[in-house]
Amino acid sequence: MSVFSVEILLIVLGLALLSAEALVPSISRRTLSSISLGGVALAFVLFLFASKSATDLPAFVEPYHQLDTLAVFYKGFALIITLLVLWLTVESAPYLAKFVPGGNFSELFSLPILVCVGMMWMASAKDLITVFVSLELVTVSFYVLVAFARKSNLAIEAGVKYLILGALSTGILVYGIAWVYGTTGALSFEGISAALAQPTAPKNAILLGAAFLLAGLGFKVAAAPFQMWVPDVYQGAPIPVTTFLSVGSKAAGFVVLTRTVMAFTAQGSLIAGEIQSLLIVGGALTVLLGSLPAIFQTSVKRLLAYSSISHAGYLLLALGCSGTSRFDLGSGGVVAFYLATYLPMTVLGFLVLAVLRVNGGGEDIKDFKCLAKRSPLLALAMTLALASLAGLPLTAGFMGKLFVFLGLVDHAYWGALVCAVIGAAAGFYYYFRTILAMYSNDAQNTEPLRLNLGSKIIAIVLSVVIVVLGVYPKPLQQLLNQTQTVSAH
Repeated sequence: MSVFSVEILLIVLGLALLSAEALVPSISRRTLSSISLGGVALAFVLFLFASKSATDLPAFVEPYHQLDTLAVFYKGFALIITLLVLWLTVESAPYLAKFVPGGNFSELFSLPILVCVGMMWMASAKDLITVFVSLELVTVSFYVLVAFARKSNLAIEAGVKYLILGALSTGILVYGIAWVYGTTGALSFEGISAALAQPTAPKNAILLGAAFLLAGLGFKVAAAPFQMWVPDVYQGAPIPVTTFLSVGSKAAGFVVLTRTVMAFTAQGSLIAGEIQSLLIVGGALTVLLGSLPAIFQTSVKRLLAYSSISHAGYLLLALGCSGTSRFDLGSGGVVAFYLATYLPMTVLGFLVLAVLRVNGGGEDIKDFKCLAKRSPLLALAMTLALASLAGLPLTAGFMGKLFVFLGLVDHAYWGALVCAVIGAAAGFYYYFRTILAMYSNDAQNTEPLRLNLGSKIIAIVLSVVIVVLGVYPKPLQQLLNQTQTVSAH
């Protein structure tokens, strides 16, 4: 069985679940959740044992599909985050039911699976058309998911904002693709690289197309100055959807950005210097626009939204540091490593938010007061998650930021390094403010939180992953080592 066969099975599963409630109105939420979780878990097992060789792909797919190290990594990443999001949906169901007419949950169990397939296709895309089609599968599904809690005014507002700005970014992206195709005569990343190496290529026209293309992708990853939608959308969307946007959508956007930047900055490229400068300036600006406003947030959900913007900035800085290799990782490998460390700490933070919501709590910092007494396990897990997001040594987040900082030092990007340090310092303030609230003793509600066994296990596993990657990241580095060849291109 090839990896592509696993993706086709996931599409069938997603469409079947989407149709199930319409065809079988009596089907229960428990049945839908069990089928979705079991199906994605089975797909992950099949993926682990599936052939990772491009020669085993169907003939009609092979020209558009690649299975290199990064593609295989991001496909596994997509399956893992989808599994966790589906579990968060189950955990949040009692709270979400208040905002869903008739308790109809089929979309929350089916659309994430379709998003997962889109992310897996984006990871393997060889050309911009495949990127666009896969990206639209992801984006259109998110239009529905963001506004899913239809009885919530915040959710409707978030859905409208995401739809309007998402449509605008799609137009910008298509315009950029048209310019790149018109000036290079190629849509494949390999063809674009070859065209940019020709001295006679129209440099200014290509730069214009590249700028529009990167701007369209910048919206998808919440890069400045296209990050304005993030706080409101994150606050209004259901917690599982916010988690998916923060981790899954960001990873999907960055795998495409990685491929695109590699094509634009390949050896001999006429525009390599300009693209790197654009990424460094944009990354530094994104870090500041994410970190500094977060200082003033009282809502933990909005705080995590601004945190997501800040981390997008660090990822852009990592992409801009191409040309050198640290710890056997190129810039694309550093981005993948950073995202791998970002997954457990972000999911853990939203898991704690979901548990508080189900237990009648809110999303403000004041709702976290006395959490250490109400649930010592959740307080410890949230402490690890926030400490890792801040970049505390011996946590996974520290290693990701360290790689970015060392890359900036290697290239002598001192201005960007100063911005990155300011962002990290601000992070320590707003993350640890929440940690202090959890261990305070002035909360009125000290009733123990209800936490099921599955959520306890997930919280423990994610906490262990944060610590292990912070202490011993070598296995992940070896997995992402770009000198290893997974398959023929």
